[in-house]
Amino acid sequence: MEKPKRENFSSGIAVFFATLGSALGLGNMWKFPYLVGNNGGGAFLFVYLICVFLLGIPVMISEFFIGRHTRKNAIGAFTELKANPFWKCIGYMGILSSLFIMFFYTDVAGWVYSYVFRGIKGDFNILSSLESTKAANTTQSIFLNTTGAGNSAINPMIWQLIVLVVVSLIIIAGVKKGIEKVTKTLLPILFILVIICDIRALTLQGSKEGLNFLFNPDFSKLNGSSIMTAMGLAFFKLSLGMGTMITYASYFTNDNNLMRTPIKVALSDIMVSLLAGIAIFPVVFSFGMKPEGSGMGLLFTTVPLIFMKLPFGNLLLIAFFFLTAIAATTALISLLEVPVAFLSEELKINRTKSVIIISSIVLIVGILTVHPGSLFGNAMIGSRNLFDFYDFLTSNILMPLGGFLIALFVGYVVNKNTLYQTLSNNGTLNIAVSFKLYQFVIRYITPILVLLVFLNSLQIITF
Repeated sequence: MEKPKRENFSSGIAVFFATLGSALGLGNMWKFPYLVGNNGGGAFLFVYLICVFLLGIPVMISEFFIGRHTRKNAIGAFTELKANPFWKCIGYMGILSSLFIMFFYTDVAGWVYSYVFRGIKGDFNILSSLESTKAANTTQSIFLNTTGAGNSAINPMIWQLIVLVVVSLIIIAGVKKGIEKVTKTLLPILFILVIICDIRALTLQGSKEGLNFLFNPDFSKLNGSSIMTAMGLAFFKLSLGMGTMITYASYFTNDNNLMRTPIKVALSDIMVSLLAGIAIFPVVFSFGMKPEGSGMGLLFTTVPLIFMKLPFGNLLLIAFFFLTAIAATTALISLLEVPVAFLSEELKINRTKSVIIISSIVLIVGILTVHPGSLFGNAMIGSRNLFDFYDFLTSNILMPLGGFLIALFVGYVVNKNTLYQTLSNNGTLNIAVSFKLYQFVIRYITPILVLLVFLNSLQIITF
């Protein structure tokens, strides 16, 4: 059978936007604000930034090395490196992570798609005529109905199906015509709309209190659980430990700077996260909401309040959630590509069939388990429903554990000369100093920090 042809991204800028599209997704606009709100604001943000630089960037560089050096999927890469079969568990954990994330992430993406539709219908127009408390209550009611916790349990299932159809069609279209074209064209516009949100939010009464919450750290609010959450968020937001960066890097151009790109992606990702926080928390305090009590609905209950106070607010709202839907879609593309690449390359299943198989699994499990009105929507594992369990399992266990093993593998198993030649593009890049720093961090800092926080999450040690 003919070996599947592997596409590459066309340029360095295409690599940057595709990678950033995977990293951004809903992590910045949805997950980052509500986790900051639930974990004390500025202190959590401070720990998160440390995690990005000491854990996120080194692991991303390592995944880039594995992917581009081998030009293989998340499991085949370790065969290509002639590694001990044990190390394939990194790839298998990556596939499991991508699947479990898609189970609930497609649901959240469906909420975003639904908000685009609601904006077109004019469901948010009423907000412009309501006083603050009633407007906030209205957006919370709309959000509950969107998720299926309100009157309709079938709507979120339909939107989840629509999301999977869109993502599947883009994956089938390929790397250049699908992934690259979508991310390179539309992500810059998302930056512009977030900045518009920020400008309006900063003019609201109470905006100073929101900014203090975000940027003034109160370390008394930190505990082992919040530190673990910050580390999990760093992995989640940068798409690490789930096979996506290994898979995407296998499509990179040969001249891409594998040490500089992660830094640019991480800094851009941090910038969007902070912009999202600046847009949301002033609104939370201005409208009398509580950041620690709004939970995962924070994005969906605050952003409409901003736009509906602006001229042409409904049009801006539609555009904002449309582009947020694009960001969610680009992240899902990278997640779906991980198991699809495995099926098509390792099991020799036709790419289109692989997409259908994985999408069907995600749809069935998602519809049955993550919606409040679904068959297992109210099932609990410990104190968590299945939606929260999938999130906890991936962000707090599978991805950090995958990152830990990647650090050990690249730091201690991979040949140092092979690593240097790949990262330096066969000696054409002057990375002597940065390579030594990277090697020190990936061998001695990253694995120790991940292990300590991971053991704390399992309550084997406490701090």
